[in-house]
Amino acid sequence: MLGKSTIKYIQSLGQKKFRDEARVFIAEGPKIVSELIKACPGQVKKVFALEEWLNEQQQLCRNIEAEVISVEELERISQLKTPNKVLALINFFSNESIQLEGRLSLGICGIQDPGNLGTIIRIADWFGVTQVICSEDSADLYNPKVIQSTMGSIARVNVFYSDLGELLREMPGFPVFATVLDGMDVKTAGQPTQGIILIGNESKGIPVELLDLSNNRITIPRKGGAESLNAAVAAGIILAHLT
Repeated sequence: MLGKSTIKYIQSLGQKKFRDEARVFIAEGPKIVSELIKACPGQVKKVFALEEWLNEQQQLCRNIEAEVISVEELERISQLKTPNKVLALINFFSNESIQLEGRLSLGICGIQDPGNLGTIIRIADWFGVTQVICSEDSADLYNPKVIQSTMGSIARVNVFYSDLGELLREMPGFPVFATVLDGMDVKTAGQPTQGIILIGNESKGIPVELLDLSNNRITIPRKGGAESLNAAVAAGIILAHLT
């Protein structure tokens, strides 16, 4: 049975302030928790699950601290409207430093919707892009909605927060692909072996400072009347061509 202090602690991790202090985040649901245990078991602090799920996943959880809880307890600690069998506490990832050369990276500019950011991380994982660099005004990586939207890809993609302008100024001439409405057709951009692809906020786009630092402007040709594309959808289409 969960104690009041444990319940309060887990509930507090729904807020960025307390996540940052504890350096722990919440992952929920069989798919995401299983993915994280497989990919990074050393990061898993503790699992709280219904007895049926733990019985089914004895092999998966053999080296993981796990506790059986009731449906009512899961509802109390869950961040979801409909809790799903299992919740895990995961230690923050300690990524190495940003490495731009020799790889494609995504640069995320002010994307504040957690679902969008999580989906972009998942898309990056699908296309083998292992590094995403977010501007400091982007959504928090460990927001529960971001975690849910990554569907476990957070374990395979290194995500950093940085001043993108400062980063790019330190690497003059490095390939920078800015996704804009008036760029060249992405189908003609080839498949670069290195570079950073800038994806902007759907309404505000890419900041002028970063546009000035880009040396390749690319676009997804519009055939209909839509004013813009969702940032995650655009990222998927761009990566499908550039990779």
